[in-house]
Amino acid sequence: MDKIFLLWSYIREHGHIVSFFCYEAIYGNMGISLAVDGIVIKNGRLVVVKRKNWPYKDSYALPGGFVEFGETVESAIEREVREETGLETTIKDLLGVYSNPSRDPRGHMVSIVYALEAKGGELKAGDDASSVSLLPLKDLPDLAFDHNRIMKDFRTRDKNP
Repeated sequence: MDKIFLLWSYIREHGHIVSFFCYEAIYGNMGISLAVDGIVIKNGRLVVVKRKNWPYKDSYALPGGFVEFGETVESAIEREVREETGLETTIKDLLGVYSNPSRDPRGHMVSIVYALEAKGGELKAGDDASSVSLLPLKDLPDLAFDHNRIMKDFRTRDKNP
C-alpha cells in the first residue's frame, strides 16, 4: 500500500501525526518510536486505563502514548495522562527509561516513565482508553506491555506497597 495513502488515512483517523518514527513503526518500517508512560497515585490507588485498541485491547495499562513531533517528553506525558484520564498532573520524578525491543508488539518502542501528581481534573476515560480506574497498589492485575515490571521498579525504588 502506498505510504502517502497510509499517512492520509492515519491523519483522517487520528487528526494528527504523532511522529515520523511512530508512523514508520505502525506501518511496518523498523524505526524506533518514543513513548511516555505515567504513574499517578490518587487516593492511595494507581490510576490505570483499559485499552480501547490493539495491542492489549481491554487490558489495564498505565496512561501514556507517543511523543508527538516537536513535543518534549515532559509535555507529552502530561498531555497523554490528561487525554486518557481527564486528570491534570505535574511531574514529580523520572522513574526510568524502558527500551526492551520486545516490550511492544507494534515495534521497538522506547518509553520514558514518570511519576506524576494529580493536581485537578475529573477522572474520565478519553482518547484511546475505554475506561479509567483506580486500583489498589498491593493487588494489581496483569498489566499491558511491560507495565508490571515498571510498577515493580516503582515499588522497589520508592518502597511503595
